[in-house]
Amino acid sequence: MNRMARLTYLQRLFYRNPRGYRSSELAELCGTSQRSINRDLEELQTEPYYLPLVLDDDWRWRLMEGHRFTLPPVHLSLQEAASLYLAARLLARVSDEPNPFVGRALMALGEALPPEVGAQVQKVAATHLGDADSRFAKVFEVITLGWATGRKVRIRHQGLHSAHIREYVLSPYLIEPSSVGYATYVIGYASYFEAVRTFKLERISEAELLSETFEVPEEYCGLALLSRAWGVMYGDETTQVTLRFSPAVARRVKESRWHPSQEIEDRQDGGCILRVEVPHLLEMKPWIRSWGPDCEVLAPEALRQEVAEEMQRAAEAYRRDPASGASL
Repeated sequence: MNRMARLTYLQRLFYRNPRGYRSSELAELCGTSQRSINRDLEELQTEPYYLPLVLDDDWRWRLMEGHRFTLPPVHLSLQEAASLYLAARLLARVSDEPNPFVGRALMALGEALPPEVGAQVQKVAATHLGDADSRFAKVFEVITLGWATGRKVRIRHQGLHSAHIREYVLSPYLIEPSSVGYATYVIGYASYFEAVRTFKLERISEAELLSETFEVPEEYCGLALLSRAWGVMYGDETTQVTLRFSPAVARRVKESRWHPSQEIEDRQDGGCILRVEVPHLLEMKPWIRSWGPDCEVLAPEALRQEVAEEMQRAAEAYRRDPASGASL
């Protein structure tokens, strides 16, 4: 292990174990001498790391109470910085709750950009700063810290169709935003279920970082599973959805890559057929409905019937007087 790799590894060790380590323990873990570890500990407390370490009475090095997880400087090209700006803007636009950390990230990005565009970014950042003490901000901070350091978190979560708040110990494997639900989700192994589950951050009322650590199983590949999902609902089995689009919207449909599995077939009337393979149909329904009469579900039949009934109920609602609710 070279020195740079060792410094990064030491950072992770301290964040994963709040009790800390003796320098002899660190030397054994890193496979190096105690003298090298002592030099490393000195460097970690200086620029660019600024890791706030303290030495206890029992000669254990640990992180100072109330420390913040900070990252060393990141060097970006202008185009890379612009990409992060666009990603942050998209995240802010699809979030149910204001996320002050998005605002802070944009503010820091604006300071680093050329003044001609940096001032614009900082104006945008000011609209996203929000309340750092809000319930959502506190939950987001704890979940991301557990995710980054491999530490379990205790959460209190209320399901969409549940009247009760349940407590779980969660190993956060992955954090994923979703434009479908206008929310951010955490995926990981959860007690009570004793299985991997997905939780909406906006439905978590409290989160507490625990000292117990976890390792993501080698066989778990969240990104591969999500690649088959329309949003964040994934599974091993998929269903083919076939949609027919009218000529009025066909060009728009063909402009975008809606899903990795998609196949598009042109029709003689100028419309098109879109086929996708997804594990769950629920997340697709709002997108299908957004096209109105220009999108028709051809298969599966159950989805076709569901959308048809919803469209019919919507049509009936528009046949009523908006003031009295009486049928026109």
